[in-house]
Parts: sequence; structure tokens; C-alpha cells
Amino acid sequence: QVQLVESGGGLVQPGGSLRLSCAASGRMFSRYRMGWFRQAPGKEREFVARINPSESTDYADSVKGRFTISRDNAKNTVYLQMNSLEPEDTAVYYCAADVDLVGRYSSTSTYEYWGQGTQVTVSS
Repeated sequence: QVQLVESGGGLVQPGGSLRLSCAASGRMFSRYRMGWFRQAPGKEREFVARINPSESTDYADSVKGRFTISRDNAKNTVYLQMNSLEPEDTAVYYCAADVDLVGRYSSTSTYEYWGQGTQVTVSS
């Protein structure tokens, strides 16, 4: 069982920045593929970014060049640095862990464990 706890969400003006954190339980964190997803009201949950145990990364086209995913295995934590935020980035952001490294990284069904989510609101 892996528990994930997100933090760092909030209200920010367009063009601003936020850094989300996701702390994971357990001793096998360095072996997990970690992902960030988001869900806006009335929309399906969508892929944002992922980072492999090797630290290779991928991003949704909508956030490429603005968001950066990283991990600190010593702290069992994955981060999402979000810059140049736009109102369209408003959503609940979820951290997810894939422990068996099977499946498409952008699919929600690939990830076995999920956090509770943190709200990000981009508005003036």
C-alpha cells in the first residue's frame, strides 16, 4: 500500500508560479513511476506529466515548456513546478504512483495509487 499526499496548491494570478509536492509512504519510492494528472470541473482527469525511476520525463503538450516534474528519492517526494500559469490550468491536481511499470504512462488506469488532490486556481 502506498499513500500519497499532495500539497502546494492555491490561488495564483495568470503568469504566476506554483510548486506542487507529493509525499509518498514506503521504502520503494525510487522504483515507482510517478505521474501528475489534473481534473477541471466537468472534464475528465487528464495526464500532465510523468517521471520514471530513471528520471526520464514526459509532458502533455498543453504544459510543455511551462511545467517541470522532478523527484527527490531521499525524501520520497515528487514535485511539479508550474510556471506561466494560465486560467486553463485551473483544476484539482492529483499525484499518482505506478508500481509495476506496466501500461501507457498517460493513462489513469496505469497508476495503482492516487493522492487526494490539491486545488490550483489561476485567476486575477
